[in-house]
Amino acid sequence: MTTASVTGIFSERSIRRARLGSGLVIFVFVLLHLSNHALGLVSFAAADKARHLFLALWRNPVGTVLFYGSVLVHVTLVLRAIYIRRSLVMPKGEATQMVLGLLIPLLLIDHVIGTRIAHELYGYIDNYETIVSMLWLRTPATGVRQALGLIAVWIHGCIGIHYWLRYRPWYGGFAPLLLALAILVPVLSLLGFVEMGRTLADPAYQLTSIEPYATTVNSHYVSDPAIRSHIAMVRAGLYGAFSASLIIVVAARTRRRLKERLDQVAVHYPGGEVIRVPRGFTVLEASRLGGLPHYSVCGGKGQCSTCRVQILGDYQKLPPPDKLEQTTLKRINAGPDVRLACQLRPDADVAVAPLLVPAVEAALPANSQETSPGREREIVVLFVDIRHFTTLTETRLPFDVVFLLNRYFAIIGKAVEQAGGRLDKFIGDGAMALFGLNAAPEEACRQALDAAAAIVVGIEKLAAELAEELTLPLRIAIGIHTGPAVVGTMGYGRVRSMTAIGDTVNVASRLESAAKEFDAAIVFSEPVARLAAADLAGIESREISVRGRALPLKVYVVPREKAAEPLEGKA
Repeated sequence: MTTASVTGIFSERSIRRARLGSGLVIFVFVLLHLSNHALGLVSFAAADKARHLFLALWRNPVGTVLFYGSVLVHVTLVLRAIYIRRSLVMPKGEATQMVLGLLIPLLLIDHVIGTRIAHELYGYIDNYETIVSMLWLRTPATGVRQALGLIAVWIHGCIGIHYWLRYRPWYGGFAPLLLALAILVPVLSLLGFVEMGRTLADPAYQLTSIEPYATTVNSHYVSDPAIRSHIAMVRAGLYGAFSASLIIVVAARTRRRLKERLDQVAVHYPGGEVIRVPRGFTVLEASRLGGLPHYSVCGGKGQCSTCRVQILGDYQKLPPPDKLEQTTLKRINAGPDVRLACQLRPDADVAVAPLLVPAVEAALPANSQETSPGREREIVVLFVDIRHFTTLTETRLPFDVVFLLNRYFAIIGKAVEQAGGRLDKFIGDGAMALFGLNAAPEEACRQALDAAAAIVVGIEKLAAELAEELTLPLRIAIGIHTGPAVVGTMGYGRVRSMTAIGDTVNVASRLESAAKEFDAAIVFSEPVARLAAADLAGIESREISVRGRALPLKVYVVPREKAAEPLEGKA
């Protein structure tokens, strides 16, 4: 991908948006078209009534320009993406999407010619009786090809939608429903086509239902040699244009590759690997060509920092980062020797060290594994811990300690889940919970404060129940903070779970320790109070120093006697 500015009509960001927008228009067209086919399960009449609505939407000047313009833009940008992509080594999902995208024109050009083009040029009546009769009775092989084209275009579109939405906070919850729809739509469409074909094959239906006018017009269209010759020329032109475009792209790539073989640079890695690539390749493309695993959550678009590398040597001699790379590096406060591998195109030999090194599973080829370290999100983190736990349990039997911890963990888990959060992990006698995975930051802050109050109430009841058995009163300390953190699935082998890491998590842990120092039940940061619009009447505020932060952090300290009271805002 060539370096481009972040803004402007022809910037990479604008081009990606144009490709996404055109793809969405085509996807909506296909979704409505397949849904129309599915009504064939009801009857021909139902499918034809829906067809009139479909044609009213798309066979007007605006709909025509929108759809066919989107097709032209999308195909052009896909061919451009194939050309500028330095390496065709990619994850299986991307490869499948690309191959299907190239097959779609070859599978569907005849269908477009036999419907829209024939209708516009010669008045061909392309209703369901005509098309199903052609594909089911007269040329079933063409019908099979159209069915394959239907499946190809649908899978291609669904993969694109998945890549577009996969890092949205709400996508995980809706993914099962979307998967069910992705399966049902083409299945019902094919079943509708089959049902219409079986109905049309019934001699009784043919004798009573085929429209005489449509039959006469279409028979003239099929039998007229001049019309057939013209249609053949149109077909040759469309197939030739697409084939020529593809050949030009392949030829341009081949020419560029032959030229670049004479001008290569070497990328050195910490493990001793040396990968030689043509000048103009990115470091990420070098890693992929060499079969080295390299994180790139955003797919090499410069929108995340997971592919970042440290330059081992004189980094000042490298090409300076463009605006897109500068923006991303600034967000993570990267040092001057840190660059994004997907954007850095060294013009001389360079030594790099990836800063996020994935552990590749032995059973998976390096280039086929889609590493998924997570995505930065705005969340709320809650830490809770039992005070003086060692003293409380040093004279108790191990099974008694297990009983106490299970009661304690049950209180925390119930409070967190009822408030709308997710229990992340238990750490000894402490626990960590996350809020905001499926909620806005404001709502997440209120949920965390509600959960903290519920935990305090539950612990007080447990303390009263076990008062005679414990040497010290049962007390807890809770810390709550909000901010950006990387949320993703982490672990090894089968021991994997979703968790969060980052400065926000560290600060929340520090606030839990501060609660112990202040002999308080809850300490939450000023950002949490502000987003939750918390009622702070009678709540003491302080400023504390947090390791790793230059400025002190304002926090609110909730004493035990007020901790069970709700803190949500009055607005």
